[in-house]
Amino acid sequence: MANSYTTLWTNGLCRELERLGRTGQRLTMLFGGPHQSLPSFLRAGVQPGDRIYPVRANRTCLYVLGALEVAQIVPYENAGSALPDDDYVKLLDWRPLKTGCVTEVLIGPPGAPLRFDTVVPGDLLERLTYTSRRGERLLKHVEDGRLIRSTSLQGIYRLAADSAAEIDQLVRGDGPSGVADDV
Repeated sequence: MANSYTTLWTNGLCRELERLGRTGQRLTMLFGGPHQSLPSFLRAGVQPGDRIYPVRANRTCLYVLGALEVAQIVPYENAGSALPDDDYVKLLDWRPLKTGCVTEVLIGPPGAPLRFDTVVPGDLLERLTYTSRRGERLLKHVEDGRLIRSTSLQGIYRLAADSAAEIDQLVRGDGPSGVADDV
């Protein structure tokens, strides 16, 4: 059974992607590495068939930015020779996502369009659940439907099935979504 994960993107990266006109483009790859600033998808247990949801924490809101279904995970040092020419071009195209020490490349078919305005509603934020070998846990630092701190999102974490389904609805536009007021 496929799993779903979130990975936290910085506000700086999101602003850069917006500046470069990436809004509406479909994700085709993500990068992982050994550091907290670019965590390892392999170490988190991600496998082909899993879905990755990049998220952003900004001004007490959590935004879900898009989705990528993983088709292949390639060591970065082998990417040039392991990828077909079309995928290698995508590797170069998504270079802004490649920060720090990259050790792995996740490749997939075009995912959900990249958006920066899909807010996770407060009621979902309060019940957003992650799972691991130790059990399930709610997202920490949520008060009155607002995200007070993003520390429990830093890394790559597996969503519980119900939370993954609700996040997927948001990404596809089937659920409530909106733009948060700039507070």
